[in-house]
Amino acid sequence: MRLIFWLVVLVAIGGIAWIRLAPSDPAVWHVDPKVTADQDLAAGVRRRIPGDESRFESLHRIILETPRTEVLAGSPGEGRVTYITRSQWMGFPDYTTVQLDETNLELFARLRFGTTDSGVNKARVESWLQRLQATDSE
Repeated sequence: MRLIFWLVVLVAIGGIAWIRLAPSDPAVWHVDPKVTADQDLAAGVRRRIPGDESRFESLHRIILETPRTEVLAGSPGEGRVTYITRSQWMGFPDYTTVQLDETNLELFARLRFGTTDSGVNKARVESWLQRLQATDSE
């Protein structure tokens, strides 16, 4: 019985370690978001807003101010950036790709592990877009 307990503990620790330490391959995550319309998904969100290089730079700064967020690949100058934002306690990674398409910014935020994000990505993206809107009117 004691052996089973320790096996369960080791499996749980291994799972947590994998969530925290699993490599994030840009070839998998830093891809065209293919946003044709706003969508609320079980595992993320897609948004398409008017934008240009200047607005992309503003959004980039806003995103990087988000706790536990870093760039996985790309830059605004390249026209596409993919960010990783990790949850506070477990370190679950969410990926957000922002791409400038001639006259629009396309955002695709999605989870890596699980099947639903409980609206976390939608709330984060909506917060960024509200802050961007506020900087537009300054």
